[in-house]
Formats: sequence, C-alpha cells, structure tokens
Amino acid sequence: MATTRASTRASAPLQAYVLHSHDWSETSLIVELFTRAQGRLVVAAKGAKRPTSQLRSVLLPFQPIQVLLGKLPADAQAEILNLRSAEWLGGMPLLNGAALLPGFHLNELLLKLLARQDPHPALFDLYADTLAALAEGEPEGATLRAFELGLLQGLGLLPDLSQDTQTAQPLQAARRYALQADTGLAPAARDGLPGAAWTALAAALLHGAPAALRAACSPVAAGLRAPLRGLLQYHLGHAPLRTRQVWQGLQRLAAVPDTPPSPPV
Repeated sequence: MATTRASTRASAPLQAYVLHSHDWSETSLIVELFTRAQGRLVVAAKGAKRPTSQLRSVLLPFQPIQVLLGKLPADAQAEILNLRSAEWLGGMPLLNGAALLPGFHLNELLLKLLARQDPHPALFDLYADTLAALAEGEPEGATLRAFELGLLQGLGLLPDLSQDTQTAQPLQAARRYALQADTGLAPAARDGLPGAAWTALAAALLHGAPAALRAACSPVAAGLRAPLRGLLQYHLGHAPLRTRQVWQGLQRLAAVPDTPPSPPV
C-alpha cells in the first residue's frame, strides 16, 4: 500500500514553534506551527483546552517543542493535521516585557509570508536564534532588522545588496543607495545608506551567522527600518501588520510631551 504524505509526517517527531492558535471547539484548538522539516503547518489539537490536557502547558509561543502528527482528521480541511503529542524541549529563556511585541512581530511575518508545507530550515534556525537574542536583551532594532533581512533573503524577496540593482555594478563605498520596494537598490541623493553599509550587510547574509548579521545591522538599524518596512509591506499587500498597529496604539496611550522612541517593528 502506498504511504500517504500525512502518515509519512506522523512517522517522525518534528522540531516546532507555535506561531498562533485559536479556538476550534469548546475543548480543542487550531494551531499554526513553524517546523524545521515541514515548514508552516496547521494542526488540530484536540482536547488541548481541557484542564487535564498535557498540551495546555506546551502549546505556548516562543518555546521550542517537539511534535508528533497523525492522520488527517475526517472533518477538517486537507491541510489540517491531527496533533498526536507535543513535548517541551526547554533551553529557551522566556520572552517577557518589552521583548513580547517584537516576538509577535516575528510570528506575524512568518504567518503572512510563508506558504504552508514549504520547509525553510535555515530560516527556522534564524528564528530560534532571534528569539534567544530577544530573550537575552540584545538591542531590538538590530535584532529585528537582521531577522527581516534573513527572512526576505530566504524567500527570494531581497535584491543583491552588494550591487546596484539596475546596472548590476558593485556599490561605491561612500555613495548613498536607497532600497526601494519596486526597483531594488539604487543611488540616492540624500536618503539611503552608504554603499559600504549595504556591502557589509550582503557579506553578513552570505556568512549565514545570525550574530554576524546582527552586528552588521547594529550601526545602521535606524536607517534600515523604513526601507525594510516598505519592502515587507510591498510583498504583504495592503493589509497592515497588526503588531505595528498595536505599537502605534500603545504609543498613543502613553503619549507624553517628549518625542516617543522609534518603534522597533
């Protein structure tokens, strides 16, 4: 008998993170998972809301878990799998306080930009490393910009940052270049970053180490926020990011005469 894709997935445990969950019934949840081997998956966690369920304390965001998946539920869509079990793997500090909103920003980007069942193991590793950096109190601006760059590159949505997009010529170190959502990297009269900064970011992306990418982002994090926000929004479409709306709402509630800090998301 031929082996189905669902039963193949169920044969081995998967490393995963919970991106989002919502009620499915009085006792069950639908959970969006980001797995290293299978990409973004949607699972039905039956009985997860019961007080005695082992899943209640495991299906939490920002914590590494290991899951086993079962066959497709007969009453659900084809993309939804049954969650057989989930186990907390530990080793990750809890996000709290100011780090929570950046964490949800990462989750929202993955939910909106990743196709289902499309593996991105390098992006999974970058996500795990970024969560650890946020939990350890590393600067949010550089940490988020590094993740956004890695995400865009991993999905093939980031132009080559070592060259002028239109001419394919190497960047001049002292000349300024702006990253435009529709045209890529181009010379800029006033806005943008020096060519040396873009080249350093390109080298860090090529290196592949998240810490190296955060280090390259650190001196230019403020200048990267607007162009990366524009590029992400270009690929997301017209719907605004909810985490950005939440931040703006918090800023309005906490309005004071002083100029508010730049939002991290």
